[in-house]
Amino acid sequence: MPDVVDAQTRSRMMSGIRGKDTRPEMTIRRALHRLGFRYRLHSKTLPGKPDLIFPRLSAVIFVHGCFWHGHDCHLFKWPSSRKEFWREKIEGNRTRDAVSSGRIEEAGWRILTVWECALKGRTRQSEVAVVEAVASWLTSGTGNMELRGIRDGSNGRPDGLDG
Repeated sequence: MPDVVDAQTRSRMMSGIRGKDTRPEMTIRRALHRLGFRYRLHSKTLPGKPDLIFPRLSAVIFVHGCFWHGHDCHLFKWPSSRKEFWREKIEGNRTRDAVSSGRIEEAGWRILTVWECALKGRTRQSEVAVVEAVASWLTSGTGNMELRGIRDGSNGRPDGLDG
């Protein structure tokens, strides 16, 4: 299926998509800062350049966009145009995420992945619930965790926590 907009318009649209300082990331950052947490941003010293790094707590947080990281939720749908390009792009992102997570774990860090669907879309949780879950995980010292939207047909856990 050919693109529905011309190349110049598509280029302008794609250049407006940010890879960091996204709305979900800023929501988490501002709320954690208000709670007294201090962190570093996008450190190049760790694989995958985590969005938030808490050296004192040996913890990192990735805030992933569901489309760009191929999440299995309602916010992700394979594009109908340039299928090969998108499949290669998104599978490459998934592979890089797995490699980066493995290296970060080997270095002794804990990882929290907050998916965009936790804060956006029909399965979103309240911002307060997400921030409380993140703060609780940070201070708990427990292992890796994933925070996502409430699943359709979920087992009734209102927190949407996996892990």
